[in-house]
Amino acid sequence: MIFHVSIDADDPQHVAEVIAELWDGQATPFPPVIEGSWVALAGDDRNTIIEVYPRGTELVPGDGDADAHGIPGAPDRRSATHIAIATRLDATSVFAIAEREGWLAKYRKRGGVFGVIEFWIEGSRMIEVLTPAMQGEYLAAMTVEGWNGLLASLGIARQAPVMA
Repeated sequence: MIFHVSIDADDPQHVAEVIAELWDGQATPFPPVIEGSWVALAGDDRNTIIEVYPRGTELVPGDGDADAHGIPGAPDRRSATHIAIATRLDATSVFAIAEREGWLAKYRKRGGVFGVIEFWIEGSRMIEVLTPAMQGEYLAAMTVEGWNGLLASLGIARQAPVMA
């Protein structure tokens, strides 16, 4: 289970506020890591959080007994890192938020199994937003058995664990 993740953005406050809107949650400053960071709090039963750092932030270990912290790094607008989040909103509402922000959003059916809305924050970071109906599809499909069945249907053998 994942409790929180972090992403970076050109405008961390605004991105955190939009994510909080998708969740019907709250956005607040998040000063512990690096100045200018914000956090979106879902307010759900797991206290799910997305930390949003200024674009290019690099996490580094702290000296001695100090916490890890952020330092400015080279901004990179694209990344393989993405997350899937649940929303109570319907697809029309999610698309309306994306349109208001000027961000690309489109419905996609992953592997013909479950739907997601690709929601491109600031045009560069993808989050997959799942409406209640999409969440049901995802939860039904993304079990260990379901995944292994999909691999088998594609003719891909599951790799045996490596024994030391």
